[in-house]
Amino acid sequence: MIKYVWLIPLFPLIGMTINGLFGFKYIKNRAHWIAVPALGLAWLFSILVFIDVLHGHVGEVNLWDWIVTPDVHVRIAFWVDQLTAVMLMVVTTLSFWIHVYSIGYMGHDPGYPRYFTYLNMFVFFMLILVLGSSYLLLFVGWEGVGLCSYLLIGFWYERESAWKAGMKAFITNRVGDAFFVIGMFILWYYLGSLDFKVVFEKAHHLSPEIVTIATLCLFMGATGKSAQIPLYVWLPDAMEGPTPVSALIHAATMVTSGVYMVARSNVLYNMAPFSLEVVAVVGCLTAFFAGTIGTSQFDLKRVLAYSTVSQLGYMFLGCGVGAYAAGVFHLMTHAFFKGLLFLSAGSVMHAMSDVLDMRLMGNLKKYMPITAVTFIVGGLALSGIPPFAGFWSKDEILHHAFVSGHYTLWFLGTLAAGVTAYYTFRAIFMTFFGKERIPEEIKHHLHESPKVMTIPLIVLAIGSATVGFFGLKSGHGESYFAEFLKPVIHAHHAMHGAEHAAEHAEAIPASVLIAISVVVGLTGILIAYLVHMKKIIDPEKLIKKTWFIHRVLYRKYWVDELYFALFINRTLDLAYVSWKFDQFIIDGIVNGASWLTKALAWVTRYCTEPFVVDGAVNGASYVVDLTARMLRRLQTGVISNYMLFVAMGLFGLFSIYVFARFF
Repeated sequence: MIKYVWLIPLFPLIGMTINGLFGFKYIKNRAHWIAVPALGLAWLFSILVFIDVLHGHVGEVNLWDWIVTPDVHVRIAFWVDQLTAVMLMVVTTLSFWIHVYSIGYMGHDPGYPRYFTYLNMFVFFMLILVLGSSYLLLFVGWEGVGLCSYLLIGFWYERESAWKAGMKAFITNRVGDAFFVIGMFILWYYLGSLDFKVVFEKAHHLSPEIVTIATLCLFMGATGKSAQIPLYVWLPDAMEGPTPVSALIHAATMVTSGVYMVARSNVLYNMAPFSLEVVAVVGCLTAFFAGTIGTSQFDLKRVLAYSTVSQLGYMFLGCGVGAYAAGVFHLMTHAFFKGLLFLSAGSVMHAMSDVLDMRLMGNLKKYMPITAVTFIVGGLALSGIPPFAGFWSKDEILHHAFVSGHYTLWFLGTLAAGVTAYYTFRAIFMTFFGKERIPEEIKHHLHESPKVMTIPLIVLAIGSATVGFFGLKSGHGESYFAEFLKPVIHAHHAMHGAEHAAEHAEAIPASVLIAISVVVGLTGILIAYLVHMKKIIDPEKLIKKTWFIHRVLYRKYWVDELYFALFINRTLDLAYVSWKFDQFIIDGIVNGASWLTKALAWVTRYCTEPFVVDGAVNGASYVVDLTARMLRRLQTGVISNYMLFVAMGLFGLFSIYVFARFF
C-alpha cells in the first residue's frame, strides 16, 4: 500500500482543480459533491497506509526528479514512516469531518464553490508537508498552507477585519519563514542535501555551533506557523474566517506543522541542547502567557484561539524536554478536542446569528443539547480531566518536564493547566448554563444544528474521549503511542538534570505528579463554577476590584500595540518616506527628464527642423540647381565648342602634371 501513498494528496488536488475550474459556472452549491468524497478517499487511503505501517512497512516512494544539475539533485519523493502515518491520520480524519460539517455551516454562502476549493487546497498542501521526504518539499507544503490560511482567513474579503486578519497572518508568517529558509540554506551548504535521510545521516559532521544556529532558525520558522512567542499574534485574529476554517487551522493543519517539523528533526535537535532549551522555554512561556489572556476574553472563538496558542506551547515544551513522542501525542489528542470545540462554537454561532459574545448567551443547553454535551466533552479533554484525551498527553509532557529536572517549566506548565481549566469552564458556564442573556430577536429562532453538523460533533466527541487511551503504558514502560513512534523518534537524555531522572522519579512517583495536575485542573473548574455559576464572587465586581489586571489581560498585554508602535508603524513611516522620495525625487528626476525631452523635441520641431535640417537640405538642392543651370549653358550643341572645352581640359591636366613633376 505504501507505493500508492501519492494518491492521498492527489484526491484533494483533483477536488480542488474541479471545483476551482467549474465550481462557479456549473457545480455551484453542489461543490461538496466533489470536495467531501475527495477527502473521504484520502482518509480511506490514509487508514490503509497506517495499517501497512503497523505491520512494519515503511520506506520512500520516489515519484520523479524535479531539479537535476551537476551540483543539485532534487527529487519529488514521499517518506512514509510511523510519524508520517500518525500525521496522515490526524490530518485526513479531522479534515474529512470538517468538510462534512461545512456542508451545513456554509450552505447558503455565495462563495460556496470557492470555499471548498480553498479547503481542498489547504489539505493538499498539508499532506505534501507531512509526506515530503526533504526539507524542500516540506517547505513547499509549508508555504502552501500559509497561502491557504491567507485565502481562508480573509474568505469574506468584503469585511475589512477579515482581509486585514488574512494579511496579518500572511505577513507574520513571512517573518518566521525567512528564518526557516536560512536554516535550510545552512543545512544545504554544509551537508549538500536537504533530504531527511541524507541530512540525518551526515548530521554528525556538523559542528555544535552550526547545528545550533540551523535548529534555532528552523524553530523561528515554527514560532510563526505554530503561533509561539513572539510570532503568535496572527492566530487569534484568524477567527475572522469561517468557523470550520478555524477548526481546520487550529486542529488539523497549519499550526501543527511547526511541532511536526521539530519532531521530524529530532536528530538535529538532539545534537543542539541549547536549541532544545529554547524550544522548551518558549513553549512553556507561551502556554502560560496565552492561557492568562484567555481568562479575560468574552468572544467564544477568541477564548478557544488563545487556548490553541497555549496548547501548542505544551507541545513544544514536550519536544524541548526531549519527549518528542509526548509532544506529538498531544498534537493528536489536541486535534480531536480542539476541532470539536471550534465546531461546537460554530454550532452556537449558527444558532445565535453569528453572535460570539458570551455575555449575550447563557442556558443554551436548553436549546442545543447535543452541542452543549459535545462542547463539555471537549472542555473536559482540554482541561486535562481523566479519562479524556487531553489528560493523557498533557500529563505525559509535564511528567517528562519534571523528571528531566526542569522544575520551573513543570511548575509553570502545571499552573497553566489550572488556568486552562478555568477559562474553559468559564466559557462553558457563560455559554450553556446560568441565566439566559440572549437577545429577544435571536431567542425566538434558537435551535439545534442540523445532523450534517451534529454528527461530526458526536464523532469528534467520541475521539476526544477515547484517543487518549493510546497513552496507556505498554509492557516496556512507555506508552503504546511512544512505542509506535520509537523507530522514528528517540527521546533526548542530555538535558540538564536528566542524569538524575531516576532519582526524581523515585522521589516523587508519577502518580503524585498526575494527582497534582488533576487537582490543579479541578481547582480551575471549581473557581469557574463558584464565580460564574454560584456567583459567590460577582464577576463584575471582581473585574472592578482587579481592573488593572483585567485590563492588562483583556488588552493582551498590549503586545499588538507594542508591535504596531515598534514595527508596523515604523514600517508604515518608512513606506511613507519612500513614497514621498519616489514622488518628489525619483518622479522629479524622471518627470524632469521627460520635460527636458519634450522641450528638446519642441526646439527640434520648430527650430532645428525648419531652419537647420530643412535649410541644409533645401540649400543643397539650391546649389545643385544653380550649378545645373550654369552647366546647362555650356551645353550649346556646337561641336567646335565641345572640342575647345576638351582642349582646355587637356591643357589644364598637362599643366598640373608639369607643375607637379618639375616643381
